[in-house]
Amino acid sequence: MAGAAAVLIALGAGGVGAATALAFDDNNGSGAVQTSNSSVTRVVDRSSLAQIVTAVKDSVVSITTQTGEGSGVVLTGDGFIVTNNHVVATAQGDSVTVIFADGKKASAKIVGTDPRTDLAVIKADGVSDLAAAKFGSSANMQVGDTVLALGSPLGLEGSVTEGIISAKDRTIRSSSQEEQTPENPFGGQQQQQQSGGATSMSGLLQTDAPINPGNSGGALVNTNGEVIGINSAIATSGQGSGNIGLGFAIPSDKAQAVANALMKGEKVSHPALGVSVTEAEGGGALVKEVTPNSSAAKAGIQQGDVVLSVNGKAVNDSDDLVAMVQGAKVGDKVTINFKRNGQQETVSATLAESS
Repeated sequence: MAGAAAVLIALGAGGVGAATALAFDDNNGSGAVQTSNSSVTRVVDRSSLAQIVTAVKDSVVSITTQTGEGSGVVLTGDGFIVTNNHVVATAQGDSVTVIFADGKKASAKIVGTDPRTDLAVIKADGVSDLAAAKFGSSANMQVGDTVLALGSPLGLEGSVTEGIISAKDRTIRSSSQEEQTPENPFGGQQQQQQSGGATSMSGLLQTDAPINPGNSGGALVNTNGEVIGINSAIATSGQGSGNIGLGFAIPSDKAQAVANALMKGEKVSHPALGVSVTEAEGGGALVKEVTPNSSAAKAGIQQGDVVLSVNGKAVNDSDDLVAMVQGAKVGDKVTINFKRNGQQETVSATLAESS
């Protein structure tokens, strides 16, 4: 698929955005995430999928800006909603319009955004007793589990598609349709440390549930009716922009943590090593650039080094290194084994806060 497919944010140029169903419990208005301890997705026949949709659909909303349309998931009964950052990025000012499942509309303010994870939280005005969606743990999902995607593809509100979890822990490079598409979205240069928008995202769930432009921010739901992912990106073939069975969702475990921080007005922490890498011939991550005064620079890593492992875990390509760093925490100490001029060396680095 390299060179023949492009990973795109599922937001159409000129407008059609996303749909999501993420939610928090609002028993006392505290904003605590409503979660489930279930570790096994129940096996259901297809006739019962309608019951799952009925239980979740009221937690999914549409979000419109002056130039686009997307979706979000109700987090709390008093109006907190999670969506993709790129859905609200087109808003003029800090307000958007929310359309609920019953057709009612409300103005909403953008509370916080995190471009690196492509997540945002908004707060609808003058609402109460909204249906908060329940989160399941994305860590408990297995490849082959049945999932449903809820959203507004191409502006068609309340659409539902069905598929399975095709893979876990995917790392992708993404771009909006207004941006130049990478020639090889699964290879080429990978920015471990990004500035501005999120060009690389790791730890994603891959699904074959049909996702099209407009599904961004939509909910990926398990057969217990729990949100286990937020739909964010799709792979397309050639110059097309439609579904080819490769969709990507932000895991609910990460979405919950980011949304909770944004609701509280906190800055979302992101670790950085401070290198730009690409795939090395023969395996590993080739260091193309080292940011001055970064963790990598302080550890002695240089341009041209090939990273072979981190904390004893093999780095087979640049995606592996991106995923390992993004999956860690600021302040974590990591042991990095690399090759320089044919000789292997090992250094320790402390991951710093990404700028």
